[in-house]
Amino acid sequence: MRLPERQLAVLEAASATDDRTVAEIAAATDLKPETVAGAAFDLADDGLVEVASVTDESLELTDEGRSYVDEGLPETRLYRAGLDAGADAEPASMGAVIGGADLDGPEVDIALANFARKGFGSVDGGELSVDPDADLDADPEARAIAALAEADREGAALDASDLDVDGAVIDRLDSRGLLAVAESVTRTVTLTDDGVDALMTGVEATETVGALTPELLASGEWRDAEFAEYNVEAEAETARGGRKHVLRRTADRVKDVLVGMGFSEMEGPHADADFWINDCLFMPQDHPARTHWDRFALDVDPMEEIPEELIDRVESAHRDGWGEDGDGYHSPWSQDFAREVALRGHTTSLSMRYLSGVAGAELEPPQRYFSVEKVYRNDTLDPTHLLEFFQIEGWVMAEDLSVRDLMGTFEEFYRQFGITDIRFKPHYNPYTEPSFELFGEHPETGEEIEIGNSGVFREEVTGPLGVDCDVMAWGLALERLAMLTTGAEDIRDLHGTLADIDFLRNAEVSY
Repeated sequence: MRLPERQLAVLEAASATDDRTVAEIAAATDLKPETVAGAAFDLADDGLVEVASVTDESLELTDEGRSYVDEGLPETRLYRAGLDAGADAEPASMGAVIGGADLDGPEVDIALANFARKGFGSVDGGELSVDPDADLDADPEARAIAALAEADREGAALDASDLDVDGAVIDRLDSRGLLAVAESVTRTVTLTDDGVDALMTGVEATETVGALTPELLASGEWRDAEFAEYNVEAEAETARGGRKHVLRRTADRVKDVLVGMGFSEMEGPHADADFWINDCLFMPQDHPARTHWDRFALDVDPMEEIPEELIDRVESAHRDGWGEDGDGYHSPWSQDFAREVALRGHTTSLSMRYLSGVAGAELEPPQRYFSVEKVYRNDTLDPTHLLEFFQIEGWVMAEDLSVRDLMGTFEEFYRQFGITDIRFKPHYNPYTEPSFELFGEHPETGEEIEIGNSGVFREEVTGPLGVDCDVMAWGLALERLAMLTTGAEDIRDLHGTLADIDFLRNAEVSY
């Protein structure tokens, strides 16, 4: 029998009595592991060896998990700070306890979310109480990450059974992004009876050629060369190429759908005057959402390039209302505040610019405009909220529009993404009447999540802008649309530090 050199080397290194791993054979033959694996599969095809595979799962800490090994989990630090503040005797200010725990950014939400869940205490009305009998040492999540850290220092690998905790704890740590499950495949090679017989009767090595080269062609040696066979079914290392982010692909799909429905795209500044962001929307200047706690104000010069006549009309609507039966807010209104610049909390600021004619849009009805742009809100991070996200803004200007037209537009839009179970709920907005929210059912969890807000602009909005016909408008959440179409259960799965790279590589956009 004649075999290529690499196959003969693997055949001779294999054993009929012991299962030898690819790594062991590679070390014994000075061949690369992938070369050994390929030769072993070729030998297996000829019945000379058997190749077996065993998949092992091991757990390893993420960078975030490692950071908590020494510092302690956020909820643990919150508990200890509560003890230091005397919250075991009487409730303490939550802000003071958080400051004492040295929690920053997302850690605050993480701590509060897990504090009560673990029975460490409670939070009520801005005050925090801790349970003096809580046993931090008994926390299975803390014990698990400590054990993983110790194994990592010793160069050992642990699986779930090694941690002496139930599967729910592993799942919780995995969902929190504190550990990752790593899979490794170990292949073993064993001589068959035919392989032993071949070695007993003698096997000769043949020199094989792996590639046809210009030299072989020029010399003519290719005629007598023996070319190596390639096993196209053998496993190879996965090659990862670049790919457009699933959220960007969803945005592109949204744009294609809306352009196909006859809409034109709007664009405008991310940082804009409060006048365009809120005043034009008939939102009172003393509204809680317009405080520095809920908007991202910028320390820049006020915006001067706003038509004075338009400012006067908007101020009049706020003070006295619009039309014969109008009634304003009778609350303070400051032109200086209107000119202050902040990051837009919604892209309706673009709609105000376009409807007022400042952006140079064609305003002879009927008209349809949209945008898919980023907005910024001082929200609390959770599975359905981010500090910055993409909003699908849109409006239609025409005579005699009704809620039926608006609902029909949504049903047609979402139908393009395979979503046909949109539900509508009446809602209040300062700037639309009637108004309603949109909800969709998550395909994985079955949870009903809000995906947008809409309505018909009040005349207090359109009148000062110079529009004398109906305008229906909406703001939809791009990330939540992507959640419905991809099955992502947490908005932070789509982008940010918690995003799952494998999910982003494999998620598809509905067409």
